[in-house]
Amino acid sequence: MENFYLFVVMCILLILLPGPDTAIATKNTLTVGRTGGFKTIFGTCCALLIHTLAAVVGLSAIIVKSAMLFSIFKYVGAVYLVYLGVKTLWALRSKNTTPEIGSENKYEGKSCFKQGFLTNLLNPKVAVFFLTFLPQFVDSGSETFLPFLTMGITYTLLTAVWFLFYIYLLNQISAFMKKPKTQRIMEGITGIILIGFGVKLALEKAHH
Repeated sequence: MENFYLFVVMCILLILLPGPDTAIATKNTLTVGRTGGFKTIFGTCCALLIHTLAAVVGLSAIIVKSAMLFSIFKYVGAVYLVYLGVKTLWALRSKNTTPEIGSENKYEGKSCFKQGFLTNLLNPKVAVFFLTFLPQFVDSGSETFLPFLTMGITYTLLTAVWFLFYIYLLNQISAFMKKPKTQRIMEGITGIILIGFGVKLALEKAHH
């Protein structure tokens, strides 16, 4: 493996860029509380490990090279993101009162992991990322199994560390974030962002 430290720096910069994972983590932290945020990120990291294994065994390459498979993943992922966004906005409309952060109900707590998991797993751009980014740090013609596995796990761990910090900060940032009006505004924004990411993903072209 070449330039591992450069790989780590690049990973950190990419992880800091807001995406669907950040949007869903923000939504669940604000609506369910810190525990909901942690469950969401646990789901995200589990999906990243599956993407890592897929890259190692070459399944990602099949998905990227097959326009049909890529399209299936793309549209299913896009529909799911739009569904989450619409669901968030609809929940705002139907709410009479906004619960305090941390007052999670059983359904929301259980669905946080699923939302984080599916949002990441159904995003074919993650598979494309692993296949186009990871090989740049491996010697040409060398064995890729261990380097890919190491880099995938490293990326997952860095993602987990950043989001644990992000969720803790979001939950503790001040009483301002816990005000019902602020929560409604933030939920509305993240709902719109999720729909936007879903539409953007649906319009994404396959790379060959």
